Amino acid sequence: MKTVVLANQKGGVGKSAVGCQMAYYFALTREKRVLVLDFDHQRNTSKALRTGGIATVSAVTSSQILLSKLPTVEAADFVVIPGDGELIKMEKKAAEHNAFASRLLAFLQSVDDQFDICIIDTNPNPDIRQLASLVVADFVLSPLQLNQEAIDGIGDLLNHENIGIRKIQATINKKLVLLGILPNLVEPTPFQRDNFRDLSKAFPKLLIPMSPGFAAIKKTTAIPEAQAAGLPVWKLGKTSARDAWAHIKPVFDKIADTMEVK
Repeated sequence: MKTVVLANQKGGVGKSAVGCQMAYYFALTREKRVLVLDFDHQRNTSKALRTGGIATVSAVTSSQILLSKLPTVEAADFVVIPGDGELIKMEKKAAEHNAFASRLLAFLQSVDDQFDICIIDTNPNPDIRQLASLVVADFVLSPLQLNQEAIDGIGDLLNHENIGIRKIQATINKKLVLLGILPNLVEPTPFQRDNFRDLSKAFPKLLIPMSPGFAAIKKTTAIPEAQAAGLPVWKLGKTSARDAWAHIKPVFDKIADTMEVK
């Protein structure tokens, strides 16, 4: 099983939408067995996947993964472990942080033969939920918006004293691979074009190479509509949705190839 974490230290970047659509992509177009773990207390991923009824919603909640020893997950090919209200309390239990990470690792090892892909959606706060996820993951993908605040935050993503990817790679999880920074909700404005150009010049090795240029996901009404309906964007049956999927699928193909998911 390959585990990928969606992480960003700023909210509102469309991370949950990317995670949901990527889960649908792996489950329905690549026919992989997919587990989605929602560690964000806002539970946007849980809500979207529950609404569509395509994924099996586990009776286990994500806080129980951190609090309990090896809870049993339903036998299905596409399962979401939903977020719950206990998640917000995790940071107050500092004495248990090591135990949380150890339980998460043990849980993922216990379902290794049950799923091909595990996608973990994390909260934007640099707390134990995000740290534990990065410590056990194979890959991390970081959607961001093309504004100066988000671009300035790349330094924290890489070098934060607690959950900086470089520190984790150097110390706790040497197998962790940064798939890349993925500009999301991209609009064809001069401001965003300039920011994308500056980002490409400053951090070319952190972006996902495509032909031509780098991977990005355009802003479209189709994706929030798909999220509200709990559907893969390509199943909306609208021209805008088909256009959105034609743009997104090659990005997911590139990510899957990098993860060596055949």
